[in-house]
Amino acid sequence: MNDPDTRLALLEGWLSRDLGLQVSTIEPASSDASFRRYFRVTCEERTYIVMDAPPGKEDVRPYLHVSGLLEPLGIHVPHVHEADAARGLLLLEDLGRTHYLARLAGGGDVQTLYEEALEALARIQLRGTEAARELPPYDRALLLREMALMPEWFLARHLGIELPPRERRTLEVAFEFLIAEALSQPQVLVHRDYHSRNLMVVAERNPGVLDFQDAVRGPVGYDVVSLLKDCYISWPRERVTGWVSGYRERLKAAGGPAGADAAQFLRWFDLIGVQRHLKVLGIFARLWYRDGKSGYLRDLPLTLQYVRDTCRRYAELAELSELLERRVAAELAHANERSAEHALRPS
Repeated sequence: MNDPDTRLALLEGWLSRDLGLQVSTIEPASSDASFRRYFRVTCEERTYIVMDAPPGKEDVRPYLHVSGLLEPLGIHVPHVHEADAARGLLLLEDLGRTHYLARLAGGGDVQTLYEEALEALARIQLRGTEAARELPPYDRALLLREMALMPEWFLARHLGIELPPRERRTLEVAFEFLIAEALSQPQVLVHRDYHSRNLMVVAERNPGVLDFQDAVRGPVGYDVVSLLKDCYISWPRERVTGWVSGYRERLKAAGGPAGADAAQFLRWFDLIGVQRHLKVLGIFARLWYRDGKSGYLRDLPLTLQYVRDTCRRYAELAELSELLERRVAAELAHANERSAEHALRPS
């Protein structure tokens, strides 16, 4: 039942026979870095999004659970009209076709878009205390498992770099430092992918928020850095730190987890960013080598640059910084060229 054509027939039958909808068109809406697919369905001049999540590969129950936590907080997640969790089918509100990345790249009002995204995030972090308790913790095991993707898929598989014991130890020490820093932060509801491809530009209660099914209880800086050090679009450091400072003031004014001072909050932001971007380096490489998705390779240079820039700013990461500059930075362009050539070859 997980064959794409069989799944599409199942989806069509669910809409027409089970839900009694008169469907006029079904078209692909998007896909993501998982086995989920999304279709835009037109029914009597109204559109919906249908999520197709093949059981055995995807489970829609976490999505439904987190949706039920975020919607009462006033966050504009897609309203769930109908759900068949056993068959992995959801009928969702259609939040349109324009995500933040497209609007920003097209010259949208940057300041307004980010102010609204940060306002929604503050609402999650300030109002979501009880909701966060219903989520799994972003604990040491998960933080380490994520960062371990970087040496396996990015260094060894993509760059062809096998680290000797001394350099592996450098990574291990850095990982333990980053884990300790992450666990020391105030813990809040963490979306885990709060960035420009998962935020939709909508007319009411902007932004629309997608892809939240992996939410956890974790560091206050995590979603802020996902948004402001986005792997798909970048902004000057001065602008980013201005947004971070304004966000901290918003939390502080509401009695939220703002830290002892601006320097501590910026440190939280920067260091959890290194953890996230090390993970993403591994994930983007894995999406190519395991899943055949080459499009994420173009986002590796920016992601690596975030790590390099932050490591240069913190003495505790000096050895990792030296390793990245000496062994890694110059190799990425060559590795991406090799992969691009391979992707263009006929299968």
